[in-house]
Amino acid sequence: MTSSAVLKPVADLVQDQSQLLDALFAGTDTAGHTAGLMQRLQHGGARRALAERGLLAYRANGTALAERALTAVYPVLAQLLGEDSFASLARHFWRQAPPQRGDMAQWGAALADFIDAAPQLSGEPFLGDVARVEWALHCAATAADTTADIGSFALLASADPEQATLTLSDGVVALASAYPVVSIIHAHLQGEPTLAQAAALLGAGASEHALVWRQGLRPRLRASSAAEHGLLAGLQAGLSLETALAATAPDTSFDFNDWLSQAVQSGLVTGAHLLNSANNTREKSP
Repeated sequence: MTSSAVLKPVADLVQDQSQLLDALFAGTDTAGHTAGLMQRLQHGGARRALAERGLLAYRANGTALAERALTAVYPVLAQLLGEDSFASLARHFWRQAPPQRGDMAQWGAALADFIDAAPQLSGEPFLGDVARVEWALHCAATAADTTADIGSFALLASADPEQATLTLSDGVVALASAYPVVSIIHAHLQGEPTLAQAAALLGAGASEHALVWRQGLRPRLRASSAAEHGLLAGLQAGLSLETALAATAPDTSFDFNDWLSQAVQSGLVTGAHLLNSANNTREKSP
């Protein structure tokens, strides 16, 4: 058997799989997507009808799976939109941004941008940031476990201030939102503030800084001050602690020592390190 004889069936299989995926993620009009696939499968009569019913079943199962997966990640967004509207959103997102891997828990990161671009939702611009915070909470739930290295904090006193910085736990996300996203999410999940109070904040044009991190095994969300947000943004950008602290200067009420104590206790900060420590390790390696 020649190599070309082997490659042709492989190419045919790839084409069949591509056409199958196109059909599965097609819209309600499947004629253009299924015709080529059915022709390739050479199904006619009862066999063709059976194949078409199977394809419809696969697609129905896929969209149902999409709805369940997104509802698990975005419970507040689902409540805000309502069951029917959220199901429609999930179906459209499934077709426009289908999963790229088998683990459905990893699917949905692009939903916030998808919402921002949807003209049907332009009247509720806060929904995108709600989705961003919910995705951050989802990711924090599966972030790597971290243990505080208390001894490393000695670097803050002994090392070059331009090189010493803080180590944040995995899963930390700091989001500056033009909307009261923390209040909206807490109102729906915890009842505090109330839905009426959250709606009042939204109506008044209130903005909030959202902070997501993992404490122990649980993802956490709370409102953050502008000073804390600036500090965390600097640390995540790889700045030294001394440089990152400059962002807190306008807020004279920000007490770094008090903040650090609480940040360590809550698992937000796990230690200190030198900015060039990784480079030094590589340079010393044989």
